[in-house]
Amino acid sequence: MSTAPLGVQVSWIQHAARLLLGSALLLAGTGHLTSLRQAFRAQVPTWLPLDPDVVVLTSGVVELALGAALIALPRYRLTVGVVVAAFFVAVFPGNISQYLTHTNAFGLNTDQARLVRLFFQPLLVAWAL
Repeated sequence: MSTAPLGVQVSWIQHAARLLLGSALLLAGTGHLTSLRQAFRAQVPTWLPLDPDVVVLTSGVVELALGAALIALPRYRLTVGVVVAAFFVAVFPGNISQYLTHTNAFGLNTDQARLVRLFFQPLLVAWAL
């Protein structure tokens, strides 16, 4: 264990989890801007009054920034973790929309697969916190 700011003990598991989540966000953010751009567009709710491509590009840049912050700013891990959790809550309507509209993307080509995915979002929020 190491001591973080404010004297909070941080285990190697917490360090590894932070780095893994940061890496996952960097990977997802890169996907938003490149090869997975179309698949991410499928998750943008139709009721959102914004261009889906702008939403995908913007959220990709945000994911890159959050992933980099998780990795590069361990001193602020609590604050960054809260912001990452809020981001996961903010994008959850896209996951719900994908389920409700029966939209295939990311290999989620059945309602059952899309429904199961919904239960992973709270786990991501908990992980970020």
